[in-house]
Amino acid sequence: MDNLMRTPLFQEHINAGGQMVDFGGWAMPLKYSGILEEVEAVRSRAGLFDVSHMGEITVAGPQALSWLDTILTNDIRKLADNQVMYAFMCYPHGGVVDDLLVYRHGLQKFLLVVNAANTQKDWDWLTQHKVPGVVLENISPDMGQLAVQGPLAEEILQKLTPYKLEDIGFFRFASPVEIAGIPALVSRTGYTGEDGFEIYCPAADSVRLWQEIMREGKPLGLLPCGLGARDTLRFEAGLPLYGHEISQEITPLEARLGLFVKLKKQADFIGKAALAALKEKGLPRLLAGLTLVEKGVPRAGYPVYNGEGQEVGYVTSGSFAPTINASVANALVAADCAQEGTNLWIGVRQRRLQARVTKLPFYKREAK
Repeated sequence: MDNLMRTPLFQEHINAGGQMVDFGGWAMPLKYSGILEEVEAVRSRAGLFDVSHMGEITVAGPQALSWLDTILTNDIRKLADNQVMYAFMCYPHGGVVDDLLVYRHGLQKFLLVVNAANTQKDWDWLTQHKVPGVVLENISPDMGQLAVQGPLAEEILQKLTPYKLEDIGFFRFASPVEIAGIPALVSRTGYTGEDGFEIYCPAADSVRLWQEIMREGKPLGLLPCGLGARDTLRFEAGLPLYGHEISQEITPLEARLGLFVKLKKQADFIGKAALAALKEKGLPRLLAGLTLVEKGVPRAGYPVYNGEGQEVGYVTSGSFAPTINASVANALVAADCAQEGTNLWIGVRQRRLQARVTKLPFYKREAK
């Protein structure tokens, strides 16, 4: 672990019994009490995640809005102050540089939150395409980020702030908000499929913030949660993972994420022409959800076959999904095999296990 980057919370994870692993060059907790227990806590009560490894890049200046409109696939001009938007940065051929969140502070000030393993690549991409009137700053080293997720997230966090958290709507944020006396940006966002908040604070304050949230949340069943639970939760909820459901080779359209690609917007964003052509021609492959009919656990990279034994795709993510008590997978398959109810077979070691195409997402929480 000595050669890996560490978040400010590294020692907190060790103290809590976290099993540390290498995650994209970062020493991060895979689990504490156990993945299944941590998933159950988030679905029924609340979990606390350290996501300080994520990257944060500010975009400012008089040309910030118009420039971002040429960089991002979503319609950034529809974003209001204190609103968050999900979007992609794409290569000219339509593959994905990264998926990210955009926070609009104002007409000339935005925050981009990018994937940890892609932070340097994204920074290089943005600086390569920067125009006059745009100022970029990579503030990742100065930021800590925690996520409180689950049905009791608001109740727990409200104990630490006078700010009325129920006023922060879904994909909205408030800043600054004092949490345990610490100034922070608080957004109603997350990567679990549950209600919850992501909290951005100075890196130097993140240990105290973690301790205060754990202190208030523990009596209500809050658990510290690791990467294993986070991946299971996002997978059950149908949220993509870079390098799996989307990548340099997999376009957002193939991943069924066309909702966040606005081909009709005026700005000629990078990758627009290729994605428009792909959509017009017809997608040769699509992401499909698969539920195993036979006993087994599918994993990323396993081949997928049709009824004639022909290989028609591969698993992008696979796991036992404890919330629905089933072994399930996302798979990128030939478009004619992606219809709900289609029988396919997943190559699991030396066997081929039957699976059925299932509507995504596998899990969706009930609206309040």
